[in-house]
Amino acid sequence: MFSITKKGKPLSPDKYIWDAKNKVLATSENNLVLDFSEYDGVTFKTGWDCTFKTGNNCTFKTGNNCTFKTSWNCTFDTGGGCNFDTDWDCTFKTGWNCTFKTDISCSFDTSSHCTFDTSGICTFKTSGDCTFKTDSSCTFDTGGGCTFDTGDGCTFDTGDGCTFKTGYSCTFKIGSDCTFDTGSDCFIHPHTKDDFIENLRSGWKHFKVTKDDLLDVLI
Repeated sequence: MFSITKKGKPLSPDKYIWDAKNKVLATSENNLVLDFSEYDGVTFKTGWDCTFKTGNNCTFKTGNNCTFKTSWNCTFDTGGGCNFDTDWDCTFKTGWNCTFKTDISCSFDTSSHCTFDTSGICTFKTSGDCTFKTDSSCTFDTGGGCTFDTGDGCTFDTGDGCTFKTGYSCTFKIGSDCTFDTGSDCFIHPHTKDDFIENLRSGWKHFKVTKDDLLDVLI
């Protein structure tokens, strides 16, 4: 059985719709605690400030400030200020200022000021001022002002003012004023001639830059 409570009391059944056959839960209520830990494959549509505990293969469409603890292969479409603790193969589309703790093979499409603590093989598309702590083989497409602490074999396409601490065999396409602490065999793909010249002065000398990239920015 599942439970839905509000302020510690069971929510009246007339406040939500539960389609047991199709496993769909819909409500416009906020401030709920939903325990569906024994259920997989549920679709949720709720208001804001809700807390979820579920199995795998669930889908969520919620407002802001929600908290999720789920198993694998879940899909989230939420507002900002949410917290996620999930297993692998999850997909996130969120607002800003969210926090993620996930396993491998997750995809993120978020706004700014988010924090990520993940395993490897993840894909990130975010705005700026985010913080990433990941394992290897991740791909990042972000705005500026981000901080990365990653494993090996990652690819970055970012704005300005980012800080990178990575393993080896990483590829960077970045703006200016970036700082690097990396392993070997990393490649730089400068955005512009000015970016290339500025960052060459500030520490790109140990990176590999391809001939085509040099031609792109210097011609």
